[in-house]
Amino acid sequence: MIAQPPVDTDAPLNNFSNCHAGIVKRLAALDELPALLEPAARARQIAEESLEFFREAIFEHHLEEERELFPAVMASAQPGAELERVKAMAKRLTDEHRAIEALWKQLEKGLKPVAKGQSTRLDVSELHRLVTEYKAHATFEETEFLPLSEEILSRNSNHMAALGMSLHMRHVPPVNAYI
Repeated sequence: MIAQPPVDTDAPLNNFSNCHAGIVKRLAALDELPALLEPAARARQIAEESLEFFREAIFEHHLEEERELFPAVMASAQPGAELERVKAMAKRLTDEHRAIEALWKQLEKGLKPVAKGQSTRLDVSELHRLVTEYKAHATFEETEFLPLSEEILSRNSNHMAALGMSLHMRHVPPVNAYI
């Protein structure tokens, strides 16, 4: 049996006072809850939106670059050094796409429970790695590949128009032949 602390029969009201101190301490902690709910809700929202965005936008963006942009630029590049440079850049960007997508698939497993509010465990270092790698990828593409692509495709307005039409057609919903 656990020994009970002695009861102070001379000051019985102290027992009530001591209970209130514990209750007030718990209530102070409970009072922190509203401030914590907003960040938790935001975390769920970001996780949920990121899951949707990566699948619908980023994977599709990579596919369009690889099926439309890279081949168009290669087809329009001047044979020799320019074409070899474009091929090397396209290979680098494609390799980066696969690395980023593989990293995403690892993160996705941890983000799904976060999006449902079921977990707060996430590999933060991998998340930071994804963000860092994607920013470096986008910077290279924006500062190196796209300006070169503009230069190459602008030499012949038909080439730029063909790329524009090809991209447009990828986004047009298919027509139902049995309407």
